[in-house]
Amino acid sequence: MPASLSQCAVAHPGDHAIRPLFVVIVGHARISGHAADPPTEGLALMRDEKISEFLNRLADRVPAPGGGASAALHVAQAAALLGMVARYTTGDRYAQHAASIAEVIALTDELRSVALRLAQDDADAFTAVTESYKLPKDTEEAVAERSATIAAALVGAAKPPAEVIVVAAACVELAEKLLPIGNPNVVTDIAAAAEAARAAATTARVNIEINLAGIKDEGARAELTSQAGRVDDIALRAEQVTAAVRKEIAR
Repeated sequence: MPASLSQCAVAHPGDHAIRPLFVVIVGHARISGHAADPPTEGLALMRDEKISEFLNRLADRVPAPGGGASAALHVAQAAALLGMVARYTTGDRYAQHAASIAEVIALTDELRSVALRLAQDDADAFTAVTESYKLPKDTEEAVAERSATIAAALVGAAKPPAEVIVVAAACVELAEKLLPIGNPNVVTDIAAAAEAARAAATTARVNIEINLAGIKDEGARAELTSQAGRVDDIALRAEQVTAAVRKEIAR
């Protein structure tokens, strides 16, 4: 485990390694070239509904939202927490880090927006899967069409969690960036963000894995398997952030 907050932060890429990671996420080069879609009516509903209303829907016996949307909201909370820490790390005391903090604020706001969209994307994609299984299979043509639609829907359902993993990795990297420079009065929120990102990534991984068996496209399988394979490292780095914070507050 790192001996100090600074050592934990130095163990991973610094300021210059961060920006390219986010260009991939918040630009239009998402998983399999799936470009960002404009906000939908569904997104506005999920974004704007009360927490209690969302939880009621989550608890209901309906296909979506489910674990995938929850994973996206985990990472949205991680981004929000990091943005809050960054906003508490401003003023004369932190003037030497002003440029880095400004970047963190901008990036976490973008990531939060992306994560909210992924929550709706996941719910929509899983709904498409359930609808595809309802297609008729009374003729050979119908069976073939149904199978192709299911296969495409399963690939679509695995894409949002794959992107959640990318966003979770970004949040853990930002947590590492904030560790040595963030306002110590809110250092526990850096750990909270890292743990939220870890939960998002591990949840997203199982949501990819459940769909892999039905995906016949070898290229899509390889890409999704590669994304899922990143999660152990994300979880380890999140654990290191939390361990460093706990050591700091125990002094």
